[in-house]
Amino acid sequence: MSTTVTPTISITDVPSNVTVLAQTPQLIALYTIIRDVNTPRADFVFYSNRIIRLLVEEGLNHLPTQSHDVTTPTDLTYQGLKFEGKICGVSIMRAGESMEQGLRDCCRSVRIGKILIQRDEETTQAKLFYEKLPTDINDRYVLLLDPMLATGGSVIMAVEVLINKGVPAERILFLNLISSPEGIALFAKRFPQIKVITGFIDEGLNDEKFVVPGLGDFGDRYYCI
Repeated sequence: MSTTVTPTISITDVPSNVTVLAQTPQLIALYTIIRDVNTPRADFVFYSNRIIRLLVEEGLNHLPTQSHDVTTPTDLTYQGLKFEGKICGVSIMRAGESMEQGLRDCCRSVRIGKILIQRDEETTQAKLFYEKLPTDINDRYVLLLDPMLATGGSVIMAVEVLINKGVPAERILFLNLISSPEGIALFAKRFPQIKVITGFIDEGLNDEKFVVPGLGDFGDRYYCI
């Protein structure tokens, strides 16, 4: 017997540094497809990529800009904008790597860094195993990529890695597809300067600390199943 769940956090409860994508019929339809246990991998990848593209586009809207005038083919001046600084993406391996192409589709020749964080089987705590980042990352705005925010342990450690590399917290944006209320609350309190762009805030965490209703293991469904 199936049960229907609703988020325990409303849009009005969302911390000020968190942006949730507009819950349009199109977006809800996309999430319905990727949440379905019967959705084949090819469809899961295709429709996840559509959501990722929406997240990246919204994330770019939060980057600072400056005035930039250009001359049009009609020999008139257009008063436009350009991004204020350089950007890069940093994916939390391996599921976060699924979001890299969406960023590349929007930002030509964007630099990509990687951070590998896994749970230590003995201590059950998040542990840093690997990081490879652009040497000038401290001069860039960083779009941190990870599709699922559960307890927040991995992304908090990833942010600490970036800050230790000299990246100011206010230059980091975290993009993810689904968040738990617990993870959102913890992350927003820990890093109030960091903007979070999420597609959906779910009901919560179960006893195994998985997001529910969720969509299962994102990495497995994107790469393997």
